[in-house]
Amino acid sequence: MAYLAPHSVPLPAPVRIGLIGSGWMGAFHAESIAHRVPGAVLAAIADPNLESAEALAALLGTAHITANPDDILADPTIHAVIIASPARFHAGLITKAAAAGKHVFCEKPAAQDLAELDAALTAVEAAGVHFQIGFNRRYAADFQAAKQDLAAGIVGRPQLLRSLTRDPGSGSIAHAAKVPAWTIFLETLIHDFDTLNWFNEGAEPVEIHAVADALVEPGLRDQGFLDTAVVTVRYSNGAIAVAEANFSALYGYDVRGEVFGSKGMVQAGRATETAARRYTADGLGADTPRLNVELFRQAYTDELADFTAVVSSRRDGTPPPSSAFTLTPGAPDARRALACALACIDSVKQGKSVRVPQVATLQPTQIR
Repeated sequence: MAYLAPHSVPLPAPVRIGLIGSGWMGAFHAESIAHRVPGAVLAAIADPNLESAEALAALLGTAHITANPDDILADPTIHAVIIASPARFHAGLITKAAAAGKHVFCEKPAAQDLAELDAALTAVEAAGVHFQIGFNRRYAADFQAAKQDLAAGIVGRPQLLRSLTRDPGSGSIAHAAKVPAWTIFLETLIHDFDTLNWFNEGAEPVEIHAVADALVEPGLRDQGFLDTAVVTVRYSNGAIAVAEANFSALYGYDVRGEVFGSKGMVQAGRATETAARRYTADGLGADTPRLNVELFRQAYTDELADFTAVVSSRRDGTPPPSSAFTLTPGAPDARRALACALACIDSVKQGKSVRVPQVATLQPTQIR
């Protein structure tokens, strides 16, 4: 019997992605696109620090680098951008990227106040591009398992929620004096606020009380530096949540979440790398992650895989990826979490509980 003639099924063209910002997080996202996200190509890197961009491009085999992100936005062969620049540039870059017809993945926060965020999201809606914010915890396996239980009603009506972030440290914080004001809310606890909002989906955060101090670096307290915070959030469905953060956990990087409800409880996250424990004459021990890219390595990859899949489906007119629960963090999620972070700042300044700024009803086109 003769062999049948071979036939091939054409693969979708890769999604060409430009990176804006080649710092710590941008470099890791670039590596993910280049090596770990099928269907994506790292097409170009933009950074005013050309030395940084050149080094990353050489490492990943990317031919095109520029000091000006406008060069990426003007390139008709690039479908989407990852914005990993300093936070103060995020809103402006989102607006320009949307106007150029580029789909946008942006690291948090998407803006530094609600007015500039609303302007950026209006541009996203007008352009009809896909927008995703980098709330990576949604893509961690244990957080997704918890969300699936919540979506299935296994825990019942949420009553008490908890989320915590303890960054690894050594008892002091290098370059603490250079950390921008309110970082603990705008760039750290903003992840916890998204987690809580996602876990308590359908309810709105309405009131916040925040307490913060410099307990790791008390010598910087008078300069306004904050390294420790506890936040209480009251939701429209009556649930009460607590979020906490600290910038120096000696034992490693610790991120956890919990929902207690009318039918039970679900937890996500742990302080150890695995469930393995060692028992020796020295006592009980376990390995702990020390970097965000260790703890959330797969989550960082999966969020970009989700972004790439949605961009590809829009370009090719194919069905978008589906999930048993709400997954992709979009424009309303970016705004809701930022509103919580800004309310924390107001609460600390006033020393009392404050109302959370109303979350806009803006629903950009096809945001899932």
